[in-house]
Amino acid sequence: MNNLFTNTGSPSFTEFLGAYAPDLLPTRAQALAAPVEDQIPHATTIVAATCAGGVVMAGDRRATSGNIISQRDIEKVFRTDDYSCVGIAGTASTGIELARLYRVELEHYEKMEGRSLSTEGKANRLATMIRGNLAMAMQGLVVVPLFAAYDPDRDAGRIFGYDVGGGPYEQRQYHSIGSGSIFARGSMKKLYRENSSPEDVVLTCLQALYDAADDDSATGGPDVTRKIWPVVAVITADGFRRLSDDEIAEYVQRMIDGRMTDPDGPTAPLR
Repeated sequence: MNNLFTNTGSPSFTEFLGAYAPDLLPTRAQALAAPVEDQIPHATTIVAATCAGGVVMAGDRRATSGNIISQRDIEKVFRTDDYSCVGIAGTASTGIELARLYRVELEHYEKMEGRSLSTEGKANRLATMIRGNLAMAMQGLVVVPLFAAYDPDRDAGRIFGYDVGGGPYEQRQYHSIGSGSIFARGSMKKLYRENSSPEDVVLTCLQALYDAADDDSATGGPDVTRKIWPVVAVITADGFRRLSDDEIAEYVQRMIDGRMTDPDGPTAPLR
C-alpha cells in the first residue's frame, strides 16, 4: 500500500490531496489567458449576524453572468461541520468546490486527530485555502467566503470575513459580502440588536437581503411566484440547522405584509 495513505504526516486533507493527486485541487488549475468573470456565474449576497447563543447566516439565491441572471435558485450557504457554515460570494463554481473541500478538510482533521479544530483553527484553515486560490483570483475567478460558527468556549456565535489574500478578519455582531453587501450592511446597521433571539435575527437578515435586492440588480429577493426562498441557517449549542422552506415562507410573508404599507421596510427608532 502506498505510504501516503498510511502515514500522511499531517491531519490536513488538502495537503494529502496535494501530494497524492494535485490535479484534483481547484487551486492547482492552470491560470487563464484572459479574465472571464462576465462569462462565469457569480454568487451574491450573503449576510450573517450573531444572536443570543449563536449565529445566523442567510444568502439570496441569484447567480449572474454579467448582466444576465444565470440561475435563480443557486445554493450559497453550506454546512461545514456540526457547528459552522460557509457562505460564498464571487465565482460560483470555484466557491462551491472550495466549500465542499473545506467540509472534507474539517472531517479529515477530526478523524485523524480525534477532535475538532477550534473556531480560530477553522477560520485560519479556510484562510489558507483561500490564499491558495490567489493566482486564479488575479485572473478574475475571485472567491470571497463568509465563515460563521458557534464557539463552545464562548457560548456565542462568531463571524469571520476574508479578502482574496486570505485573512481572516473577525467581524463583530454582523457582516455581509457580495455585490449587495453595502446595502445589506446598511440595513442591518439600523435593524440589528445585540443578543436578540435567533428568530428576530433571522428576520433582520431577511430584511437586509430584501433591501440589498431592492438596490442591487445582482441580488435576488424572495421569489414568491416560484416559491424560491433565501437559504437561512441557524447555529447554536444544539448544532447547525437549516430552516425549511415552510419556515422561511412564514418569515417572508411577515416581511412582505409589513412592506405593503412601508415599501422601504422598518426603520430604527431615534434615541
